Amino acid sequence: MTDNKLDAGALKAFVHPVRLRLYELLEEHGAATATQLAARVGENTGVTSYHLRKLAAHGLIVDAPEQGRGKERFWKTTGFTADIDELRRNPETAQAAEALATATVHQRGAELARWVEESRTVPRPWVVASLHTHRGIRLTLEQLEELNRQVTELLDAFQERVRDQADDEAVRVVVNVDAFPVGIDHPS
Repeated sequence: MTDNKLDAGALKAFVHPVRLRLYELLEEHGAATATQLAARVGENTGVTSYHLRKLAAHGLIVDAPEQGRGKERFWKTTGFTADIDELRRNPETAQAAEALATATVHQRGAELARWVEESRTVPRPWVVASLHTHRGIRLTLEQLEELNRQVTELLDAFQERVRDQADDEAVRVVVNVDAFPVGIDHPS
């Protein structure tokens, strides 16, 4: 996987509300120009360009030259990983890490709510192919780590396999996986 590890500088740059929204739009709709994104976020192109350059400076987005014609500059996301626990424990990044964690939870909730609405009208095969599962499993720490490793490897391999596919029938699919302990009475 080619994802970037989100460091303190990238985290602080990323959690700006406009940058979070631009990144989200690029993930949702694919490569876009500053002008296209400005129209979606209600900002002028100068503001949008500034925030895109900040995201690019930290490797969170890159040029998508295959999309542009002439002087058009398209941007696309690169993906990233973040050790939120480590970033939350650092006094310099704790506030930004909390903001990112909160934004992520809200984004996931909004995506799920949107799907619930859209699932009423999308073609039935897409609804049937979708997955909503919840499992409560008793695991040891080592088993939880192994589960997370295997799920991550599967998602990484699948994403790499379809990364640049040009299939007209392909649509953006959101995959959220959360595996965490609940009800632990004492911290480790």
